[in-house]
Formats: sequence, structure tokens, C-alpha cells
Amino acid sequence: MLRVALCEDEPAELARTAALLEDYFQARPDQEGQVSLYAGGSALLEGVEAQGGFDLYLLDILLPDLDGIQLGRRLRALGDGGEIIYLTISSDYAVDSYEVRAFFYLLKPVDREKLFQVLDSVVDALDRRRTRGVLVSTQNGPRRILLDQILYVERVGRRMRYYCTNETVDTQTIRASFQEEVRPLLDDRRFCLCGVSFLLNLEHVAGVEGRTALLDNGERLTLPRSASGFKHVWGRFWLERGPV
Repeated sequence: MLRVALCEDEPAELARTAALLEDYFQARPDQEGQVSLYAGGSALLEGVEAQGGFDLYLLDILLPDLDGIQLGRRLRALGDGGEIIYLTISSDYAVDSYEVRAFFYLLKPVDREKLFQVLDSVVDALDRRRTRGVLVSTQNGPRRILLDQILYVERVGRRMRYYCTNETVDTQTIRASFQEEVRPLLDDRRFCLCGVSFLLNLEHVAGVEGRTALLDNGERLTLPRSASGFKHVWGRFWLERGPV
């Protein structure tokens, strides 16, 4: 089930884009979808806070209360990792859309074929995110951890500690080096090795202030001194991440 929030203050555009979304799900019978409509950013935020986040947000940028960029910032501050597609008549905000890790940026009137292509890409990205994982050995037996849920990993004594969105997992005593242990994660470009025994998921980093990484759950992490180029790596990751 793909849960979609569409936020648009112009009634005609709201109806038109909603109809395109309905056409998309009718053309993809294997993909279930649920679309919620909002006429303003404040109403959308109230819905998210009351009912939880969405998998995908289609946001007009020029909204009367909160503009789309401000709305995206507020969603990220809530720890929402849903994908964002911006819809607008102007390309002036394209650079700002990187700040909130937008998946794509579409100019109005939205082209049906182009929207369908972008939605297919979103579905593929979400499927990969939901299913890719790593198997670790713990004192209670093997555990499979989804990559999307890993915030960061560090070596604590002779064990690996996985800090996740919903739990912290300690492995059994490791016999190899930290880099060898996290090699399966390093094969995924979301993960960045920061120092000898610290690994961070770039997708959960909302900002960088000096040697401090700001995570999307509100946590602030002091990076090792050897991670001096982290801000550049993080910025490049988001610039190259998707076809914005």
C-alpha cells in the first residue's frame, strides 16, 4: 500500500492531480494506493501528527500558509522519511528542494507520462528500502536489520552496536576489523565510514553543523575528528541521490 498525501491550494489543480494519481493506480493494478488531499500545509501537518506520516508527499511550493519548502522542513523535523515530490509553476525553488531531500521536482501543468515515470521510481525506491537488510549475530541468535532503519553503527568494546530507528542491537564479539564487519553496509551508498569505528546512514542526516551531524530523529552526533570532509560527502550524496 502506497500512502500518498497531495497538498495543493488551487482547487482545480488539486482535482487534476488527484485524478492523475487515480489513473496511475488504475494503470498499476498490482500497486495499491491511498491518496489523502490537503488544501494547505498546516492541515497536512495536523494530519501527520494525528495519524502518522505518508510514504509520498506531492507538495505545491506556493502555498498560502507554509510554502512547500517550509512544509518539507517541518516534515523532516518530525522525523518523517517519506519521499517528497514538488509541484510548481516556477523552477526558482529547485535548489532549495535539495535541503529537504526531495525525490523530484515537477513543473505544472504536470505531464501524465512524466508523473507516472516518477511514481514508478518512487515505488521502486520504497520497495528496495523496505526489503534490503543485513544479517547480524547477537547473543539471542541471528537478527536481520533493515538498512533503512539503521541510523549509525559504532564499535563498543569488542562488539558492534547498531543504533536503529526503533531499537539498539548489540552483536556478539567480533573477530574481524570494524571495516570488514560493515562491508555489506558500505556496498550501499547511503552509508559513510566516519573514522575507524563509526558508520553513519546519510539518509538519516538532516543537517551538519561543524563536527555535529543532525539526525532526522532530533539526535545530535559529534563526529570523529577524522570526519572533516563529512559535510561535503553528505551534500554530494543528496545532490547525486535522485533525479531532482
